[in-house]
Amino acid sequence: MVKSLRKLVTVGLLSILLFVGITACSPQPPSRFDQTQQESTQKGVKAVDKKSEQGSSFNQFFPKSGAGYDRVYTQEKKGFAEAKLKKDGKDMAMMAISDTINTPSAAAKFEKSTTKIAGFPSVQQGSTATAVLVGDRFQVKILSRSPDFTVSDRETWLAKFDLNGLARLKS
Repeated sequence: MVKSLRKLVTVGLLSILLFVGITACSPQPPSRFDQTQQESTQKGVKAVDKKSEQGSSFNQFFPKSGAGYDRVYTQEKKGFAEAKLKKDGKDMAMMAISDTINTPSAAAKFEKSTTKIAGFPSVQQGSTATAVLVGDRFQVKILSRSPDFTVSDRETWLAKFDLNGLARLKS
């Protein structure tokens, strides 16, 4: 009885080992990042266009702190600047300006826009983001980080950016 139990356990363990070995070696389906990785690593592909604006040049166009809100810059690199909008120490929104010269598809989504904020085409992106395209080049976006920060709040804060000043910024 013990001998046949050992054989049964051995056969079972070998079966499991074989199954795990086969499934581990089988090709995995490509992830959603594989194509982007392949495109971005091809010879001649540049991550940031030389004509892209410096992120530091965008800072002057962000809304100022006030009315209980604090603006805290969090990231700045060529073609991009980002700041948090905080109230009582809590993250309410993320504000960003990006140069779409680096990602032309970012500007394309505004082509069919039927709404405007401060005279610039706007789009809602999902339930937490609102963006405008300034000067056919710069995307200004606000993402809610709190459920208390509504679409209306995002639109109000987008209008507080110096969008006309940003429109005059050209490399």
